Amino acid sequence: MIAVVVFRRFNLPPVLGYLLVGCVLGPHALNLMNDVHRAEYLAEFGVVFLMFSIGLEFSLPKLYAMKRIVFGLGLLQVVVSMVLIAGLIMVLGINWQLGIALGGVFAMSSTAVLTKLLAERMQLDSAHGREIMGVLLFQDLAVVPLLVLIPSLTQPPEKLAVLLGIALLKAAVVLALILVFGQKLMRKWFHFVARAKSSEVFILNVLLITLGLATVTELAGLSQALGAFVAGMLISETEYRLQVEEDIKPFRDVLMGLFFVTIGVKLDLHILVGLWWQILAALLALLLIKSLVVGVLSWRLGATPGNAIRSALWLCAGGEFGFVLLGEIAHMPKPVEQVALTALVLSMLVAPFVVHYSERIVMRFVSGEWLLRSMQLTQIAAQSMGTEKHAILCGFGRNGQYLARFLGQESVNYIALDLDPDRVREAAAGGESVVFGDVGRREALIAAGLMRASVVIVTMSDTALAEKVLHHVQALRPDVPVVVRTADERDMERLTRAGAAEVVPEALEASLMLASHALVLLGIPINRVLKRIRQTRSQRYSLLRGFYRGVSDRDRDDEDEQQPRLHSVMLVSGAASIGKTLDDLNFEALGCEVSAVRRRGIRAVEPAPETRLEVGDVVVLLGIPEAVTAAEERLLQK
Repeated sequence: MIAVVVFRRFNLPPVLGYLLVGCVLGPHALNLMNDVHRAEYLAEFGVVFLMFSIGLEFSLPKLYAMKRIVFGLGLLQVVVSMVLIAGLIMVLGINWQLGIALGGVFAMSSTAVLTKLLAERMQLDSAHGREIMGVLLFQDLAVVPLLVLIPSLTQPPEKLAVLLGIALLKAAVVLALILVFGQKLMRKWFHFVARAKSSEVFILNVLLITLGLATVTELAGLSQALGAFVAGMLISETEYRLQVEEDIKPFRDVLMGLFFVTIGVKLDLHILVGLWWQILAALLALLLIKSLVVGVLSWRLGATPGNAIRSALWLCAGGEFGFVLLGEIAHMPKPVEQVALTALVLSMLVAPFVVHYSERIVMRFVSGEWLLRSMQLTQIAAQSMGTEKHAILCGFGRNGQYLARFLGQESVNYIALDLDPDRVREAAAGGESVVFGDVGRREALIAAGLMRASVVIVTMSDTALAEKVLHHVQALRPDVPVVVRTADERDMERLTRAGAAEVVPEALEASLMLASHALVLLGIPINRVLKRIRQTRSQRYSLLRGFYRGVSDRDRDDEDEQQPRLHSVMLVSGAASIGKTLDDLNFEALGCEVSAVRRRGIRAVEPAPETRLEVGDVVVLLGIPEAVTAAEERLLQK
């Protein structure tokens, strides 16, 4: 637990933490594990649940949509990498069977690490992000045949073809039986189990299906992982996929951790010290071969040089499936095992740092990348040219599109920035003011007309990205209000401190809508429901707090009479408050606050306590009637 916490604290893969624990506890260090084989038997279930999760994510529509990348770049990357690595290993005097097996081990990349890094950088929908995800998807699928192939490679050459053929025939028969009859039975069976309305029974059923099919394939002479993968595929076609995925995750993560501990047990530091230069050579060869393979293939398949280099740098390291396949190799010489294992560990350790510097490397070696960046900024600037007092929408997903429709109905101009090329192309063709651009970049916001804009709205629920936008806006146009969307209320204070004029939490708005519908259905008068909703919002959102009263509000009930209201006071020459700061006037003692100060046509919401009042300022007070009256007297009395 401590190792995983520390590694996560430094944003490193938890896999490395488990490997370190195994190394420390193993027979070559503290020797605290008396029976490693018993732990290995339990750890095998980690691989089973991992393959089950891969099967759950298996989607024929997704494969079809990405078929060019998955079965083009992904297939070629795995095959070419295996061939080149196997050839290099054979040149070093190692037999071809072990060369092919190690080629498969090193051809894998880390799905968990790279997916997380892409999501953090908002690059899942970028050109190189799609290539990386397509290659990772094929690698996940390639593990299944490799789990069948690698154990067969230990057989003598004259028997290998026969045994491999028998294994493939068994796999085809078992898979056909399971897929043909399983698809018909699985949905009905889950309906039957779900009727029990018991989470305990549901989880037990998931374990039964997973381990049951894993046992069936094992009895057929195949790997347990293959059966688990098929079980996941079957459940992925039902409406219970998401629930199953959540239920299985704790088992998968804990047992996979134990699996990596048992892999770490094999690390022998005494051997590693004597093989340091072989390990370094293996690490450099792994990074170089995979980066060259991915880069050249990506470029030849139509990617720009910049994106080809990005994909190459992201995919050059090893991955967790490499450890899974390494565990399937029997009778491997100890020095070879140590070199391969350590090279994998080190490659995963350097992967985040390679990714971090990938953009600088691309900009350094690809001169055309500056031109592409300039063209993007030019397109953004051309779209926003001629617009002023407009809104900048950061993101054009569902929320951004709904917001754009509201703005359009009020004839408010807007410019939206988004990183999904398909969405941008479709929306722009439909007449929307949307362009491809990264809102986290200062230059993109300037090109979108930040210096002329009236408001910036972050429509994506991404706190880190919102903070970047707020930082740039505060540096360039601190007077422009920024409205930020967040998932819940945890980040409201953090975003407000960063400069957000208003933070809108999704959880609060969803609960308000649920409450309003429920209260109306319970027979509560609609006026009272709307009033409660308004009161709740006024407590949360400073921009919505209070209202300006008019003649039509005089007939309201006494309770509404005592609600906070807004009142504007203009400071004329001779007013007592001129030259004083808001802090000096101490409105809090009166139970009142200053909601805004309007000066020369510019409205400052929630002005700072050190704001000094001038002649002509309009001070907007917020409070109950008595407090507002007292505050007005303090502002104007001579």
